[in-house]
Parts: sequence; structure tokens; C-alpha cells
Amino acid sequence: MLVDEDRADHIDLNFGCPVPKVTRKGGGAALPWKSELFSAIVKSAVDAAGEIPVTVKMRKGIDQDHLTFLDAGKAARDAGVTAVALHARTAEDYYSGQADWSAIAQLRQALPDVQVLGNGDIWSAQDAVEMMKQTGVDGVVVGRGCLGRPWLFADLEKAITDYLAGTESQTKNAAPNLGEVADAFYRHAELLTEFFEDEGRACRDIRKHVAWYFKGYPVGGEFRAALSLANSLEEIRNLLSTLERALPYPGDEAEGPRGRLGSPKSCALPENWLDSRALSDNHRNQLQLAELSVSGGF
Repeated sequence: MLVDEDRADHIDLNFGCPVPKVTRKGGGAALPWKSELFSAIVKSAVDAAGEIPVTVKMRKGIDQDHLTFLDAGKAARDAGVTAVALHARTAEDYYSGQADWSAIAQLRQALPDVQVLGNGDIWSAQDAVEMMKQTGVDGVVVGRGCLGRPWLFADLEKAITDYLAGTESQTKNAAPNLGEVADAFYRHAELLTEFFEDEGRACRDIRKHVAWYFKGYPVGGEFRAALSLANSLEEIRNLLSTLERALPYPGDEAEGPRGRLGSPKSCALPENWLDSRALSDNHRNQLQLAELSVSGGF
């Protein structure tokens, strides 16, 4: 449907979600364990997409005793994907600890004939270049690292371009002052309004980004709280106008991890999911019911 209606330039199949409401139905990071099902889904997507590139993102596996990334990567390659991206954590790891970049290097070595992308703990352009040096990947995928930092992508483009050209980048990372951050925040809210076609919904959605955008900036708790309660673009604009726009970038206080962290947790799975990598009739029925209960399936 996406291809037929000319709605996509690229289709990414996300098999990396560790959220319990997804994995307990056999979706997300749980699905590659069922190897034939995984292969069938990826092959069907590639065939249906035609000339539209299809990529796959996945995790190392369900836990350290049930790793799937190497065989899933090979299956995705054989199905004809353009690239395979690996978030170097298991579903059990969730977002805790350090990403295991050595697993990305293993995947790169195992798949010399398809693009491999690395994901996990890319908080800066320097992190991206370091991952590429350590693992040999063709590029990186950024998730939580860009939250509240849309300028990170310009940093990445410059640093990676220089690295691939064999030169060390001398360009400093973006260091926006408070006014520039405020402008980016407001533009984000405007774009959400255009996307949702609902200003109130957009203002509610942008609330989760307040702490990320203003991390490290001395704007005060009252301002953050008020911005998190704004119900219109006008309210947001008025609140942002009270900021001291010339305040400089706070440096390290604005850097580093953001988004979900937490501790490892057992991956919620359908009953007896790990008994076999083949899909039982019972699990097939469960997956069909799960697909009917959500918009867009897996």
C-alpha cells in the first residue's frame, strides 16, 4: 500500500522494539527468534516494495542465551534488503548499560556483501566516527541521541563525510545558544501541528521533548513546568519569548545520554515462545489475532 500510493522513499522493518506490549505478542525484538517467519516477512516486504529500498533494524537477540543477530542478518541479506542495522543490545538489556559494539563488528564481518549500520550509544558525531572505526560499519542509526538535538544530524554528516574522505574533522559540534534552542523547539511544535492537523494534540506531544531540548540550560523548573502545560502554539511562543536568548551553550551539561535508560528486564514473550525457532500453529493464531488488534500489524 505504501508503495502503490507513492507514500514512501524507503521502508524500514523494525524488529528492535523491546517494549513488553509488543514482544509479549511475538512482535518487535521477539520476532527474529522465529526464523522462518522472520525470513518470510522480510522477503515479502522486499518483493512488494519493488524498487523502493527496504532495510531491517534488529537487536542482538532476546537475551544472551538466545542470540539471533547473525542468522537474522544473513536471512535479511538473502531476502534482498538494502541494509541491515543492529542495535547492539538484547531485548532483555532494554536500554540499560553499554551497547555491545563488538556484536556490530561481528555482523559486519559476517555480511561483507550488504551494507551494515550500527546503532546504540551514538550521543555525538565523535561517537559515530568511533563506532565506524571500531566496527567497520557503513554508517550509523541514531535513536535517543537526537532527542532535543535535531542539530546532531548536521554534526554527523560533517564528521562522517570527513572520516570517509580520510581526513579528521576540525569542525566543532553545534553549540546553540538558548535562543536557537527555543526556535528549534517552536519549529518542532509547528511541524507536529502540521503532521497531526491538530494543534492541541501537537502541544501535548511536544511536552515530552521539553526536558531534552532544555537539558543543561538554566531556564528553571517553573518555566519547564509551564511549557509542559501549554495547550497552544501561542502559549508556547509567549513562554519562549521570556527566555534570555543570548545565554550560551552549557557544554557538558547538555551532552550525554538521554531518553530511556533503566535496568535489564526479562523479555515478555508468548507462552512457550522459546521452545522452538519454528512457528507453532498456536503461535501463528496468536500472531494473527495480535495483528488484527493493532493498526499496522508489527
